[in-house]
Amino acid sequence: MKPVLEKSEQAIYIYLDDNHKVCNKKFADLLGYKSPQEWADAEAPLSDVVEEDQQAVMTAYESAMARMVASAIEIRFKNVKTSKIVKTRMILVPIAHQGHLFALHFLSGT
Repeated sequence: MKPVLEKSEQAIYIYLDDNHKVCNKKFADLLGYKSPQEWADAEAPLSDVVEEDQQAVMTAYESAMARMVASAIEIRFKNVKTSKIVKTRMILVPIAHQGHLFALHFLSGT
């Protein structure tokens, strides 16, 4: 997935579980993280999602994993540096690699 993460014009993160996740620099910058690694090291991956939208992200993820369906939802993130609200449209797509199901998330501004 390295070419997609590096060359996409969109902010992207890939999520397996709280310990196995990765994002591109555009995603890290959008949310005020110093680097993709700083975001990956965060223990609570939904802590940057506005609380009212956390359930929507979890529901979309669960649908992707259980039913193999993609979702497009409006999500508000909070920039960790400025606390500014960033409105996004997130496309969540299930993918499989080496027997593991992941969710690939593409974000664009609204």
